[in-house]
Amino acid sequence: MPPIPLTLWENEVFEKAQIKVYLARLDLIHPDFGGNKFFKLKYNLEEARRQGKDTLVTFGGAYSNHIWATSAVGHTAGLKTIGYIRGEETLPLNEVLAQAKAWGMELRYVDRTAYRTLKAGELPCLPHEYTIPEGGSNKWAVKGCSEILDLIDLPDYQYVCVPCGTGATLAGLAVGKAGKHCLGVSVLKGGSFLNEDVQQLIQQAGKTATNTWEILLDYHAGGYAKTSPTLQAFCQHFATTYFKLDEVYTAKMLWAIEDLARKERFPAKSTIVALITQRQLGELGRPDAQPNGQKHEK
Repeated sequence: MPPIPLTLWENEVFEKAQIKVYLARLDLIHPDFGGNKFFKLKYNLEEARRQGKDTLVTFGGAYSNHIWATSAVGHTAGLKTIGYIRGEETLPLNEVLAQAKAWGMELRYVDRTAYRTLKAGELPCLPHEYTIPEGGSNKWAVKGCSEILDLIDLPDYQYVCVPCGTGATLAGLAVGKAGKHCLGVSVLKGGSFLNEDVQQLIQQAGKTATNTWEILLDYHAGGYAKTSPTLQAFCQHFATTYFKLDEVYTAKMLWAIEDLARKERFPAKSTIVALITQRQLGELGRPDAQPNGQKHEK
C-alpha cells in the first residue's frame, strides 16, 4: 500500500509556537471506505473469509460511518451485509442508509433496548454470519490500525493525533511503530472510560503498548454529535483553505491541536501528524451525527 498522503497545515498559531502539523489524509485511501474504517475492517474481512462466512453483520446509528463502510466493503468483496440500525425507520432514507441499501445491506431497525442486547452478543448469529462490533472495534481493528504509522512517510515526527469514539484506532497506534506519543481526542462527554477501553483493546489484541498515549477529554463540544459556535467557526475557517470537516470526529481533534498549540502544549520544533479519519464528505457534513440530539452509546 502506498504512503498516506500528507498535507502541511499552515497556521499562524503553529508558526508562533514553532511547530509543524501535517494532515494524514486517510480519507483519500478509498472514496467509499476511506478513513480509519479501511484499517478497522481490513482484518475483520480477512477473518470472515478465513472462517468461510458469507455475511457481515454489524450495528450502528442512522448516520454511522461504520454502517456506510461495512456495506461498501461487503459490496466490493461480494459478501452479504446486515446492519442493525438503532431507532425506527425514517423515510426518505438519509444519505448513509440510502447508500448502504443501494450497496445491498439489509437494514434491520431495532429500539434502543434491543440494540443494547444485540451489541452485548446475547443473540446468537447464524453459522454463515460474521459479526463486527459497533464501530468495527475489536482485536482485528487494533491489528489493522497498528499499520497506520508504517504508512506515514515522514522522517521525524513526535506526536500523532486521532479523534476517539471507541478507542480502537488509538489502541492500534499505541502498539504500532515505536517512538511516538499518541494523543486521542475524545468526542464524547464524560469519555474517561475510554482509557480503560483502550487498555482492554490492547490486551485483547495480545499486544503491549510500544508508544505512550493519552486521551484528552475537554474538546467534545458538548458531547457526541454535538457542536458549538466556536467549533462551527473553526470548521468554516478551515474549509476555506483545506476541505470540509466532519464535525463529529475530525474537527474536534483539529480544534484541539490548534488550542494546544496556542497554549504551548507542544515543545518548540515539534512535528505533529493528525489523522483525518473521516471518509470523503459529500453534501452530508456530519456523517456520524445522530438526529434530535440523541446520545452516543458505547
